[in-house]
Amino acid sequence: MTDEPEETFYSEDRWQNWLTRVADEELDPESEEFARLYFNLQNDTTIAIAKVISAFQEERVSEETTLEKLGFINEVVMAEPELDGEEALLLIDSVQTSLVPVFYAAEEFVIGGPVEEYSIAECVEAAIGVASEEEDVDAALAYLVQAGTQIIDGGQFDGSEVDEIESWIVSEWLNGLDSLQDAFADPEVIDEE
Repeated sequence: MTDEPEETFYSEDRWQNWLTRVADEELDPESEEFARLYFNLQNDTTIAIAKVISAFQEERVSEETTLEKLGFINEVVMAEPELDGEEALLLIDSVQTSLVPVFYAAEEFVIGGPVEEYSIAECVEAAIGVASEEEDVDAALAYLVQAGTQIIDGGQFDGSEVDEIESWIVSEWLNGLDSLQDAFADPEVIDEE
């Protein structure tokens, strides 16, 4: 296994370019452009995460380096943005929220592989249940992280089968897992322009 030459999977400049684009847009949360930017930012990050994990699986980078690279992407993307405007902050906050289970699942997968105590569908159902009935978002997150490790391992999840979700945060987290699944299916870089 070699870590040379050093692979770059993400950069501060790349994230800053997205933030600049968000700052320059006239954002309307109800618009198609808002939704498109949300999904592009989310997908760009999950693709970078998928590429890091793929490099690890192909033994191009060590576990330690993989965790460092995932930590770097997390640090860059989850930092509080220096943006003005409620709409811009709402957009970035939504993207960051959606990526929480993705980062945890990636780290968990690298350290211990897929967690297969329950199926992906059972994990999603349990997450929705504990979030709405018991208002236990920590437990909901734990279920979705488990589902995420299985998605990274090649498991499939059909989000269209999910009934209406009362918890906005679980809904955001499921968007992140859906993006993660797409990233492993087709890890092409999102064009920033």
